[in-house]
Amino acid sequence: MTKIPENLKLDLKPNQSIALLKALHILTRDGKLNQDSRRKLKQVYHLVNFIEPLFNEVLTHNANPTLVDHGAGKSYLGFILYDLLLKQHTAGQVIGIETRADLVEKSKALAAECNFERMKFEHLTVEQSITSNTLPDTVDIVTALHACNTATDDAIQFGLKKQAKYMVLVPCCQAEVAEVLRQHKNESFGKTPLSEIWRHPIHTREFGSQITNVLRCLQLEAAGYSVTVTELVGWEHSMKNELIIAKYTGQPRKNAQARLAAILREFNLEALQSRFVN
Repeated sequence: MTKIPENLKLDLKPNQSIALLKALHILTRDGKLNQDSRRKLKQVYHLVNFIEPLFNEVLTHNANPTLVDHGAGKSYLGFILYDLLLKQHTAGQVIGIETRADLVEKSKALAAECNFERMKFEHLTVEQSITSNTLPDTVDIVTALHACNTATDDAIQFGLKKQAKYMVLVPCCQAEVAEVLRQHKNESFGKTPLSEIWRHPIHTREFGSQITNVLRCLQLEAAGYSVTVTELVGWEHSMKNELIIAKYTGQPRKNAQARLAAILREFNLEALQSRFVN
């Protein structure tokens, strides 16, 4: 095992592969960690801390769990999850789903280089991933770290269709709802005084982001998930900091669907009904 440099011992988790972090360009070739990489690694580690107990819970019922990382990008999260959680087990797999073919190929090459045999990557859209015969019919955990705009909604749809036991989501750049608010702004002024909340452009963006995650939580609760919303890391590390953890209980919140529909009506967002209504 590569020796951990003294200046990194407080930053790295036990059993973390230094070679992997270098291959992911989180560490430089000489083992240095710059401020941006330190911030990125801290976010991923915090997410791993949230996922680890969920993974251990799944292991008590299923010796061969499947974890799917949606909108995987360069797959920082998937690789580190495999390195810290799955490598020590003889079963289980991590599947990264990404629409950019070049990133998929690079991730495949790195997984082979690291001998991560139970890690695979699929070049698929969300629609394709739901029906593709290369993925199992059900999965245990769905993750999406900073999946931009509607990619978080795609991950939710995938999790619902695949009957995921847990979903762990860190949304990013929620622009769709803000755009619909913008389109109907004049109409909303005559409909409700609440339109003052998003009258100014900066408020439209911020409120659009906030209401998007509220609608996502209601959607998950209507589908039988209990939902916890918290911070991923301190705001000084990332402004995209909201963490949604959903656990399937099979007991839908009774009024979740009705409240979701009422919010869509109240804020002139009914054009988005097909996205948020199961």
